[in-house]
Amino acid sequence: MEQEIRTIVWQNGAVVMIDQRALPLEERYITCTDYRQVITAINDLTIRGAPAIGVAAAMGIALGALSCEASTRETFRAAFEEICGQFAATRPTARNLFWAIERMRGFCNAALNSVPDSPASSDCDSCRGVRELIVAEAVRIGKEDIAINRRLGRHGAELIPDGARILTHCNAGALATAGYGTALGVIRAAREAGKKLHVYVDETRPVLQGARLTAWELMREGIPCTLIADNMAGFLMQRRKVDLVIVGADRIAANGDAANKIGTYALAVLARAHGIPFYIAAPLSTIDPSLPGGGEIPIEERNPEEVTHMAGVRTAPEGIVVWNPAFDVTPHDFITAIITEAGVIRPPFREGLPR
Repeated sequence: MEQEIRTIVWQNGAVVMIDQRALPLEERYITCTDYRQVITAINDLTIRGAPAIGVAAAMGIALGALSCEASTRETFRAAFEEICGQFAATRPTARNLFWAIERMRGFCNAALNSVPDSPASSDCDSCRGVRELIVAEAVRIGKEDIAINRRLGRHGAELIPDGARILTHCNAGALATAGYGTALGVIRAAREAGKKLHVYVDETRPVLQGARLTAWELMREGIPCTLIADNMAGFLMQRRKVDLVIVGADRIAANGDAANKIGTYALAVLARAHGIPFYIAAPLSTIDPSLPGGGEIPIEERNPEEVTHMAGVRTAPEGIVVWNPAFDVTPHDFITAIITEAGVIRPPFREGLPR
């Protein structure tokens, strides 16, 4: 088996991440030494996937803290808050982004409050110590993400029968996290448990995360897989070639409604029509208890060129109007279960998610 994929790491005072835009043709890495470079990487999909975005934000905030020249606790706090605000403006749907920002903000405030203020200087001792603590917290978030995904995978693997034929959508693998993956983490765990399985990979228009990323991960590890166009899924189910569907999520509301890559809702409808279990795999940090239902989940709309162009080549007429939502919302009634690191949650989700 190939060496495990590490999507993003803290290395020698910088953030190193795999450039997902280059896959599957080239495996290359970029090194971010300034927090603004991490913001750009999140915006242009160099790094993507809700858990990975959360880890990137935490490490990017740590980079910003290292470069902050504040001389007192209050000026440091203000600068830190400004950096957090810039990260919050990147990807509106991904709950893990805001979870990570909230955790880093809370950690920073607690660390600042625990040390005495110092006289004004170019780099006061108290702020220097807080910077080091913030970096350690960001690294901890990355390590925790991998451990969480492994626990999630073990819980989900129990739902995968031996010989299962699994359909997945977009990429919820190691590349969407710090490592191991959520939906693909379940598949990996089932494989590690000795189960035979086959994965059908939706190409996932318009950015082809399934074709470019999920297929690359599965083939890298020797997991049997077949690539299909998104509009083939219904016929595949009709031919009785799918035993279950498993996908990730970018945000889950209090009632279990789940936002995921555009096209997920259509798969859930098809799965119900064919009597096929439909599973969501996501860490607890993806759950947003402040939103009662999916109607309140903010949906990001992306550049129209993702639809009008393919690999930089125009495929649609000049001037055509484009609607390009990056995500859709699957109602909780269509979800068989939500797999988390704490266990498998079944309906009613409004009761199970808080528990």
